[in-house]
Amino acid sequence: MRVFVTGASGHLASAVVPELIAAGHDVVGLARSDAAAAAVTALGASVHRGDLDDLDNLAKAAADSDGVIHLAFNHEQMRAGDYATPIRGDLAVLHAIGDALAGTGKPLVGTSGTLALAHLGRTGTEQDAGGPGGRTEAENLVLGFAARDVRSSVVRVPPITHSTLDTHGFARVLIALASQTGVAGYAGDGLNRWPAGHTLDVGHLYRLALEDAPAGTRWHAAGDEGIPMREIAQSIGDHLGLPAAAIPADRLQAHFGFLAMLIGLDNPTSTLQTRRILGWEPVHPGLLADFASGDYFPARAGS
Repeated sequence: MRVFVTGASGHLASAVVPELIAAGHDVVGLARSDAAAAAVTALGASVHRGDLDDLDNLAKAAADSDGVIHLAFNHEQMRAGDYATPIRGDLAVLHAIGDALAGTGKPLVGTSGTLALAHLGRTGTEQDAGGPGGRTEAENLVLGFAARDVRSSVVRVPPITHSTLDTHGFARVLIALASQTGVAGYAGDGLNRWPAGHTLDVGHLYRLALEDAPAGTRWHAAGDEGIPMREIAQSIGDHLGLPAAAIPADRLQAHFGFLAMLIGLDNPTSTLQTRRILGWEPVHPGLLADFASGDYFPARAGS
């Protein structure tokens, strides 16, 4: 299968692209710069030059493919506090790609996040619709293409996706914040839970979705279905030799920055249907075991 991948030089793609190639697929990766093109080539994929603003170019690349995996998203704008602009841009990209695939029966795998289910007040399942706002509109748009003869599906990625391939994800952010502030922080009692997934396990799920997911379905890429944030903070603190402590509500913004609105969310996430229907089984270390492996933390003197 000739697969067009957006975001092909990013963190998730560093697992998705090799996974696809190892399974015999021909991968074409979107690259907007020479550096991105070099990264895509290093993964073994062909390069399609362009960016997310050139919708006609994206539509052509999608039409020329046998399937699309959409990983790209403007995280820089989001981290700067501008949520609306990247979400609007993502919708425009998905409209262009979905329209190009309409009537073909080809697969389109979109990307969302498990945090879209944090509004439920219980463990979220693959059948649950996402909450208002955020990337849920894009998720619903992808699933809606099933009615237009696109075998569309969405992989919901946990807020922490970790591995040696991770250079700037939320795990790195939390560690950096602890180092900068002298405390590994959490909100409230820290009992709210975050799921996590190893990058290589997440990459494997994208391939399974591309190859086998029925139209209009959602899948969860969480190896750890819910770790209390206090345990995550305690692990970070232990590895850095720093205390773990609750951050008062009136200091969350100052301490966590753009993560302040997310850090207290409770997001336990079931993967029962993902495992049962697609046969996905995570085989790589969980988050706390990955922390213990040493890649996320420099060796401390005397340790």
